[in-house]
Amino acid sequence: MAGGAAAGAAAARQDYPGRLTLFVFMACLVAATGGLIFGYDIGISGGVTSMDPFLSKFFPSVYRKQAEAADDNQYCKFDSQILTMFTSSLYLAALVASLFAASVTRVAGRKWSMFVGGITFLVGCALNGAAENMAMLILGRVFLGVGVGFANQSVPVYLSEMAPAKMRGMLNNGFQLMITLGILAANLINYGTAKIAAGWGWRLSLALAAVPAAIITIGSLFLPDTPNSLLERGKADDARRMLQRVRGIQYVDEEYHDLAAASEASSAIKRPWRDILRRRYRPQLVMAVAIPLLQQLTGINVIMFYAPVLFKTLGFGGSASLMSAVITGGVNLAATLVSIFTVDRVGRRALLLQGGAQMFVSQVAVGALIGAKLGWSGVAEIPAGYAAAVVVVMCVYVAGFAWSWGPLGWLVPSEVMPLEVRPAGQSITVAVNMLMTFVVAQAFLPMLCRLKFVLFFFFAAWVAAMTLFVALFVPETKGVPIEDMANVWKAHWYWKRFVTDDGDAPRRADVEMGNIVLKN
Repeated sequence: MAGGAAAGAAAARQDYPGRLTLFVFMACLVAATGGLIFGYDIGISGGVTSMDPFLSKFFPSVYRKQAEAADDNQYCKFDSQILTMFTSSLYLAALVASLFAASVTRVAGRKWSMFVGGITFLVGCALNGAAENMAMLILGRVFLGVGVGFANQSVPVYLSEMAPAKMRGMLNNGFQLMITLGILAANLINYGTAKIAAGWGWRLSLALAAVPAAIITIGSLFLPDTPNSLLERGKADDARRMLQRVRGIQYVDEEYHDLAAASEASSAIKRPWRDILRRRYRPQLVMAVAIPLLQQLTGINVIMFYAPVLFKTLGFGGSASLMSAVITGGVNLAATLVSIFTVDRVGRRALLLQGGAQMFVSQVAVGALIGAKLGWSGVAEIPAGYAAAVVVVMCVYVAGFAWSWGPLGWLVPSEVMPLEVRPAGQSITVAVNMLMTFVVAQAFLPMLCRLKFVLFFFFAAWVAAMTLFVALFVPETKGVPIEDMANVWKAHWYWKRFVTDDGDAPRRADVEMGNIVLKN
């Protein structure tokens, strides 16, 4: 356990000159709005699927089952694979799209991946808002998924490359802040549109996703390319000028030489999808797979996707369930701000470990509260006092996630990847995230019906496992420039055996007399 903490301290921290310029801040702010489309969809889908007009039009069997279950098993009100497919189909599409997005990001640049994501998301908004049958509904979800896949693949990479090393955590966490802002906005919109007497409020909820999509689509057209991306595409002079502009100084030779060396090493990698499987990249590959996998097994999307459905299932009224989702969404946003202002001070590991402990206790408490009142039968109503207690404990859980695994689940994988395999590595992160999001979304309602309150203990066990994983295997990366990240792995008690292996050692870039020398 101590080895993980010592790794960050032992790593060489190259402090390049430069400052956070207004140019960089605005570029990162615009890029981070790519998180709005992801967050809005997370928040909107659960609210829409709890609206009776939407259910009666597209899922009449679920609507009838919900009405019949008013005095029956509360756990099984919404158990429908067809209904969950509406929510989770987006994430299958995002999984596939993220794999193709890696090539676009590498060849055309990060900003054009964002543009493609925004355009396809706009198409999905139009189809969903105008949907008259299940085919239009699911096709719209597929287009939304493509948009999410491209945006989630490119935005964290863009933010990590533009930000100064000492502020990378804060700026990269802007992506998660926008996700939480999108969730809160969607919850508020659902609460308002559910009151539209004519019964078409769900259309407005789905169609308004076009607003965040338009923001990232138009904004991406004005974004500058990152110096890393320009070098990757052979535009050395443009890269140097851009680096000078983003750092706000003229003397950037030291950082530029390191970037150029990394780019030269990257150009030698012709098949990044194959090369990321090599032994030297084992630590990064494990982070790209394990962190998003464990992030979803916290059970966060049980709360965010299905918050209104979950609260309604637990005996809240329809309007009360939507308001409860608004409350958890507000807590999510506020706690993400805590992460933004602390991540570069206290570090990644401290937040991940503290958040994991907080989420574990909260999940156990939620399971105990629900189990004590509903038991195995699920036929009892939850009194107002119990309902308030459930909301409070869920808010504690959401806060723990929002300042730890929420933003850092995107930050850590994006910042540990070397340039030569960065697009492929980020695509793997997004693909695993989307796959697990699909699995959890598809399995939650059936598991709630069968496991009942024990389901929360199931997620608590995974939270305990992921906290142990962080303690043993995740090094501290705060303040470490991306180009020097190899030093973190070389200092780690476990990962050093992979990055220093003589049979597959990575090439190092040294700067000597202003010239780049690559050594085997």
